[in-house]
Amino acid sequence: MWFEIIPAFSIVAVCLAIPHVAVFGLNKLVNGNAFRRDTVERYDRIFYQRDWRITGNPYQPTGLDAIPNEE
Repeated sequence: MWFEIIPAFSIVAVCLAIPHVAVFGLNKLVNGNAFRRDTVERYDRIFYQRDWRITGNPYQPTGLDAIPNEE
């Protein structure tokens, strides 16, 4: 019957979900945070570099107090 496909579907679904869960843990282990920025587009890379220059760590949000004042 139709329900005989449920075990095979479950195995495939779990195998496809493992990389998404593993990336969360690997980023936490390697980068110190659980998320990774997407830098595929040119503007995303520019914003990442801007945040790195201003704060030193683009993954920790900061406000305007992180930008140094000009003299």
